[in-house]
Amino acid sequence: MKIVVKVGTSTLTHSTGMLNIRRTEQLCKVLADLKNSGHEIILVSSGAIGMGVGKLGLKERPTDIPTKQAAAAVGQSELMYIYDSLFEQYHHNVAQILLTGDDFNHEDRHCNFTNTINRLLDLNALPIINENDTVSTAEIKVGDNDTLSALVAKSVKADLLVLLSDIDGLYTADPHKDNNATLIPEVCEITQEIENLAGEKGSALAVGGMKTKISAAKICVQAGADMIITNGSDPEILYKIVDGEKVGTRFKAKK
Repeated sequence: MKIVVKVGTSTLTHSTGMLNIRRTEQLCKVLADLKNSGHEIILVSSGAIGMGVGKLGLKERPTDIPTKQAAAAVGQSELMYIYDSLFEQYHHNVAQILLTGDDFNHEDRHCNFTNTINRLLDLNALPIINENDTVSTAEIKVGDNDTLSALVAKSVKADLLVLLSDIDGLYTADPHKDNNATLIPEVCEITQEIENLAGEKGSALAVGGMKTKISAAKICVQAGADMIITNGSDPEILYKIVDGEKVGTRFKAKK
């Protein structure tokens, strides 16, 4: 099975912006084990700007473009160093791919990066993808890694996209505000009612929220891939997903 796993900033880092070492180590161990079992894994990883914020000692996520890009430049190199070090323990090679919206909108560039990812998978490497925040501007940005991961899943004809987030899935109401909110285990059609359930922006260091996840789901299901939103606080939940257990919210693909 070809699986795209997207991990958000809130999953990778503490609220300080510094790396959540235990969780990141566990994530890499599980992904390496899934590769060992024969699955093709592509990781879409947020965290560059958030990690740069922590490493530069900034008090909050910057709002101006130059500081965002500076934080991304510092954080991305640190992020890949950590991934390389952790996956090396399990004898897996990683490959960094940084994308912008142009890589999806221009046919030649789209073909080139898709061929590169597929060749990396053939060579048993693990592609790690992020938006190229160091050079991206409003005109060429994808904007969030939920959408980026869905576009990647569509491009490589993945079987499944898993969004590891700080929430268990899509609820009937905001679970932080409504004690009666219940988890929706499966969505077979993304109706206007489903879209209306999406809340606003997530944590202070993150960009996306449930709205971007619903948008990602629409891209996935139209492309023939299922998508699951689930909590990334315990990366071993990926084992349950691969084993077919029901976790989080699964958006069913249109076959």
